[in-house]
Amino acid sequence: MKSILGLTAISVMLAAPAMAQEYQPLEEDPETLVFGIISTESTQNLRRQWEPFLDDMEEQLDMEVESFFASDYAGIIEAMRFGQVHVAWYGNASAIEAVDRSNAEIFARQVKEDGTEGYYSHILTHASNDEWETLEDMFELCGEGLDFGIGDPNSTSGFLVPTYYVFAQNEVSPEECFETVRNANHETNLMAVANEQVDFAANNSEQVARSQANAPEAAENVKVIWTSPLIPSDPITYRADLSADLKNSIQAFFLSYGRLGPDAEEEREVLANMTDGLGPYRASTNAQLYPIRELDLYSQILKLENDERMDAAERQERVEELEAELERIRILASAGS
Repeated sequence: MKSILGLTAISVMLAAPAMAQEYQPLEEDPETLVFGIISTESTQNLRRQWEPFLDDMEEQLDMEVESFFASDYAGIIEAMRFGQVHVAWYGNASAIEAVDRSNAEIFARQVKEDGTEGYYSHILTHASNDEWETLEDMFELCGEGLDFGIGDPNSTSGFLVPTYYVFAQNEVSPEECFETVRNANHETNLMAVANEQVDFAANNSEQVARSQANAPEAAENVKVIWTSPLIPSDPITYRADLSADLKNSIQAFFLSYGRLGPDAEEEREVLANMTDGLGPYRASTNAQLYPIRELDLYSQILKLENDERMDAAERQERVEELEAELERIRILASAGS
């Protein structure tokens, strides 16, 4: 199993003209299957977690499998859009972009080792900040020159969830509250808090657990001051225009891994070393994105309603469009439940 490092320059070059284009159709199944891995932490750490799994995938599918890494989530979405990535792990927010723009289709979802089907977004600060214990404490510091670390713009737990629950619902603009707001992956943001390079940062329960296991000294230097509602487990996708035979083989591998066969026990050990500890995957579909789509639309509506710089009539028209889309998503979600 080989790996490909998606260079930032390539991502930028693809992204600029691609915004108005459709995805690039696949003319046939690839000879080498490329698996995209979102940048939740360093490439070195991600490679160490995923390569044993992808090696087993290569053996079972009897075809070469390569890993693909990019510096941000958009790099994976764009690579899938242009047929350079065929299977990918996403968060729910980035999966929305991939489904809508890159012809991605969800076929499985991650499950924790203990059977939990979800995780949490957090706001972190340094453990020594005794007077900073709640969001209210954080908001009282608005305008005092503090710094905030937020996630990749396509991250569910690092960006979308805190943007809605922490800032939009409290009618606080992070850019107006903090001196600087910088985007980084979960690992980088946690380490920035631990090293007092930022005062607060968005993060998630998976990264906190991984840091407690792999970087305990850093983990001891951070504390959680806010926890979100449960976020649905991360989806696994493939390009919808892969052949039915190949898609069936890929899904069969994921759903049987760690569950069936003589190597199930060893496979469970591989899963246990991924993210903060996984168990066998479960089947899923694009319908798992409905709650996150609703959250995204709510966030957009709240942002518009609080935007006093926008023309009132234009703002109202846009809000009504988003509310209509929100109602459509609710109907679809209800029909599928």
